[in-house]
Amino acid sequence: MSLAPYVQILARGQGRARGFTRDEAAAAMTAMLAADAAPEAVGAILMLLRMKGETADEIAGFAAAARNALPDWTGPRPALDWPSYAAGRTRGLPWFLLSARLVADAGVPVLLHGWNAHQGHGADLRAALPVIGLRAADSIRTAGAALGSDGIAYLPLEILSPPLRALLGLRDTLGLRSCINTVCRMLNPGTAPAAVQGVFHPPYRELQADAGRLLGLDRLTVLKGGGGEFEHHPAKNIETFGLRDGHRWSGLTGLSIGGHRRLSEGPRDPALLGQVWRGERHDPFAEAVVLSTAALALDTAGLPDADLLARDLWTARARTIAA
Repeated sequence: MSLAPYVQILARGQGRARGFTRDEAAAAMTAMLAADAAPEAVGAILMLLRMKGETADEIAGFAAAARNALPDWTGPRPALDWPSYAAGRTRGLPWFLLSARLVADAGVPVLLHGWNAHQGHGADLRAALPVIGLRAADSIRTAGAALGSDGIAYLPLEILSPPLRALLGLRDTLGLRSCINTVCRMLNPGTAPAAVQGVFHPPYRELQADAGRLLGLDRLTVLKGGGGEFEHHPAKNIETFGLRDGHRWSGLTGLSIGGHRRLSEGPRDPALLGQVWRGERHDPFAEAVVLSTAALALDTAGLPDADLLARDLWTARARTIAA
């Protein structure tokens, strides 16, 4: 299928160019994921959209088509979708992995998916997975099995969708971020009813909330987090956007600790996560990151008294986890 008609929609010229409708976006994404997609046209579409600025209809259309192109999900349905696609230089150790583990321990099945180990900035998320008893799944089937047995799974994008991974990798060729970063965050491969999403640029918070509503999400929290991850800085009262019962919602994270430490500061050795988890090392700031992030995720999943529950889960956590 030729992409030329979709390039023409975006690039006809002043007064004639326009954005995609949701259906046009879905059709364009289907064509871009095809093996015979012309790379010149793909690059043109992505950069024209970047210059124009994406709409919620476009992101929803792209994400729906990308999800429809995935293999069928097998295994239990996740209750919480947790995308992880940050590549920013401000990303430090992935403390949010410990938060996700706590959420799973609360009986909320969590599906993590992403692509971020290759960036070379910040700590390697995948090297930290064994700390919470995880290995990167090598198929959708094994991800579903892990979700069923452990309540949590991590599915790499290159396993989930090699064509989408290739589109995301065009950032290295084009030198700029594209809407594919946002599409991946909206992918929700297990069709969970709730999701948490991180952003680096604040305007994307409302964009992703609106796209989530169009995609039928019931509950969503979008946070400007560390390096673009869903990870809360506990010394900052950050405005959040999203959905509650399918309706637009916003709130504030509140403060849980003082100080001015940055999330990216400190050691980058993933072993530190395990030491804090096992209680071998006491780091009040790191623990505050874990607990405040977990509380936001628990609230998103619809659990009451999320702050208290996060603290109780931390106190009762199993100190030893087998990968």
